[in-house]
Amino acid sequence: MTDTVLSAQKLVKRFGGITATNDVTLNLAMGARHALIGPNGAGKTTLINLLTGVLEPSGGRIELLGEDITRLAPHARVRRGLVRTFQISQLFQTMTPLETLAMVVSQRQGLGARWWERLGARAGVAERCEQLLQQFHLADVMHQRTEHLAYGKRRLLEIAIALACEPRVLLLDEPVAGVPPGEREELLQTVAALPADVSVLLIEHDMDLVFDFAKRITVLVNGTLLTEGTPQQIAADPQVKAVYLGEGELHA
Repeated sequence: MTDTVLSAQKLVKRFGGITATNDVTLNLAMGARHALIGPNGAGKTTLINLLTGVLEPSGGRIELLGEDITRLAPHARVRRGLVRTFQISQLFQTMTPLETLAMVVSQRQGLGARWWERLGARAGVAERCEQLLQQFHLADVMHQRTEHLAYGKRRLLEIAIALACEPRVLLLDEPVAGVPPGEREELLQTVAALPADVSVLLIEHDMDLVFDFAKRITVLVNGTLLTEGTPQQIAADPQVKAVYLGEGELHA
């Protein structure tokens, strides 16, 4: 498929006698807005860790833009355009959003450890940082230490960092997890406005976000692909309804 940017074919992951990922196939189309859902323990995090190289599969194959990356290290996948955010915030607490983004942008532009001295001198770095700060509603807190930011702003910074890596594929791992209701709208708007040329796989428990965002949804249960389809198909699927019955969170 020429329009497939990320392809996982028959992925298996075993931990001893436990099969956490069982023969899962997932294809992410160019420009996709794709969601991965499932109840707790479904294997979503394991699958993402396989896609990003944190875990090595027991079987199967992963391709990015037609290249086999099954055994590639995580940092090498990032360089090729496969970038993720994390469910639990992982930021440099004593750095500001501007400093953090300057470091990432400088690394991406090949400036390495010289980013401190180059920030003011390199127009390309300063310009890209300004774009990201504006896009992710961080300009008003750009000089505040990350440890002092509201949680919603930290989440926005995480996505800004991911976008600074110039991804072709972006994996968003529960971006609104833990974000207070009063800070969610800004984050939801930002996720909705991500660049159209970036293919996005969203892992999320918030069904309102899933159905607002996704054009296609994959459902995992017990490490196995239950079904895949449009939001309308998933909302009407009796198997999916049975899985979520009593959880009160499946609705279109």
